[in-house]
Amino acid sequence: MRTVIFDLDGTLADTSVDLINAANTCFRGLGLGDLLDPTQDAAIAVRGGRMMLTEGFKRAGNIDPAEIDRQYPVLLQAYAQDVATHTTLYDGAMDAVEQLKSDGFAVGVCTNKPEGLAIAVLDALGVRSAFGSLIGADTLPVRKPDPAPLRAAVERAGGDPMRSLLVGDSITDLDTSRAMNVPSVMVTFGPAGMAVADLKPDALIHHYNELPAVAAELLS
Repeated sequence: MRTVIFDLDGTLADTSVDLINAANTCFRGLGLGDLLDPTQDAAIAVRGGRMMLTEGFKRAGNIDPAEIDRQYPVLLQAYAQDVATHTTLYDGAMDAVEQLKSDGFAVGVCTNKPEGLAIAVLDALGVRSAFGSLIGADTLPVRKPDPAPLRAAVERAGGDPMRSLLVGDSITDLDTSRAMNVPSVMVTFGPAGMAVADLKPDALIHHYNELPAVAAELLS
């Protein structure tokens, strides 16, 4: 079965504000105030918790790897308590998912967000049951850009890994699809915007209403 796998942060949903609020909880706890801006730093947010901590401490003038390690669990706990207050699905995302399923595609999620948090986000958005699989950063011993998580997401959704593609928004997603030798589709409406065009994916989409046709062409 042909399969479309989605990244989560910055691809299916705009999670940046809730992620940055979690990181700022860490900084405030250290007396540093809010070091990240929910709007201007959206692209940093979707690159992960450690990246947010690294950037914040850089702005504070003290990048201490040991402190990043100490604060990372604090960030995860803060995020787990408030995963979706400001998180929204990108326009047309679920219409595209349902159209793909109607067209005979399997669909799933492959993210570098810890699995439990990914489930919490999708549950909060009310869309978890729409996906045939969900692979997170800690589901397997490896994470993207290793191709194993993508392969597992396809297989658990009931699809054929060699008839699949990955929809994402970052170099990590591109490298993952290339590692498995399958097409990559990049969204231009995420925090990275049109900069994803520089990655030269197999296709770009500017709105989710384009995805069903693009997937059908790439996996024809």
